[in-house]
Amino acid sequence: MRISAAFPSDYLKAADLQGRQVKVKIDRVEIKEIGGEPKPILYFVGKEKGVVLNKTNASNIAAAYGDDTDDWQDAEVILFEAMVDFQGKTVPAIRVRIPPRQPARERPQSVLANEAPPVATARSPDPDDEIPF
Repeated sequence: MRISAAFPSDYLKAADLQGRQVKVKIDRVEIKEIGGEPKPILYFVGKEKGVVLNKTNASNIAAAYGDDTDDWQDAEVILFEAMVDFQGKTVPAIRVRIPPRQPARERPQSVLANEAPPVATARSPDPDDEIPF
């Protein structure tokens, strides 16, 4: 049994990612009371749990998609686990990065009818978008 399963949370934790990078689409941001303070919660399309946004993650998303959280809807982000300093300890945390933009494919100037199609180049594997939250 995973001990984290014994203490379920309403919000996504680093352990929920199970060491994977996960590409998700933003649904919305809501403000909720956590520990007596209002905090922004980032929710994802088709996912149950949201992520409590810290300043680092919020700033990374805002740099790519703008300061207004309403403009973040349907934007993609990649969630991953990172070790961070928190209150004097190194702990696992969820971090957010923006997926690279794919360049538009250019069509060759002339394509012969019997010419073989171009060979695809190797890319790094896409992040996993199937996680249990």
